Amino acid sequence: MYCTLLMGILAVVALMPFFFLLLSSFKPGQEMVRNGLQFKFDFPNYSLVNYGLLVTEREGMYLKWYLNSIIILLIQVGGGLLFSSMVGYALSKYAFKGRNLLFVLVLLVMMIPTEILIFPLYKQIDTYKLINTYWGVALPFLVSATGIFFFRQYTSGLPTELMEAARIDGCTEYGIYFKIMVPLMLPAFGAMTILLAMGSWNAMVWPMIVLRTTQMQTLPIGLQSLLTPYGNNYDLLLSGAVMSVLPIMIIFLLNQKSFIAGMTAGSIKG
Repeated sequence: MYCTLLMGILAVVALMPFFFLLLSSFKPGQEMVRNGLQFKFDFPNYSLVNYGLLVTEREGMYLKWYLNSIIILLIQVGGGLLFSSMVGYALSKYAFKGRNLLFVLVLLVMMIPTEILIFPLYKQIDTYKLINTYWGVALPFLVSATGIFFFRQYTSGLPTELMEAARIDGCTEYGIYFKIMVPLMLPAFGAMTILLAMGSWNAMVWPMIVLRTTQMQTLPIGLQSLLTPYGNNYDLLLSGAVMSVLPIMIIFLLNQKSFIAGMTAGSIKG
């Protein structure tokens, strides 16, 4: 009981900034400049004008930023789940020369900060003529070292006997993966979907370097551009920030059970 109460209090504290933001998004931006974020119900001053600006302000550029972020998210999450799971599965279930060395290299990549890799990655993307494109943003992170490690650890706990039985029945290696292993790995897919989606949706440094035009900007870059030394468009910024939370919230709600099961896999033995 006490643990539940404590978790409830911590949840309220964690959500409080979003409540402030949500209430402020229904009021004119000048109110925040004068009074700051306030947890105060002022229904006469509430309106949906700020949300209308998402469509009309700057010729609807916010919707374009939103679409760009969603496209990049789909590419990175889809590719990340497919390739990371296949590599992690292979490192776990197949015995081949150099397997341990490859796994050590994966661990080393996890230890390297992304900022150190920006210059070589930029040179590579520039060589491939992918500057200012969706693929230029998504391709360097299409395979996640964290994802490979996670899937490798998860598949290590899956029974190898199922693979041997499938081979006896004439199933191909790809058939074993897609028809047998993938259904068993659904909790891991759910957990990594949330983690990869959050990383892609909130990414700012790399997209800012690769994307050159306003039309190709992602949502974090677009919202940041509203903060200028010459004046801040809080009307659009507040409502845009609220709407930016929705995709991650939806993804989490759809995958929360798999997320919990995937993150706790292996914690109980026997």
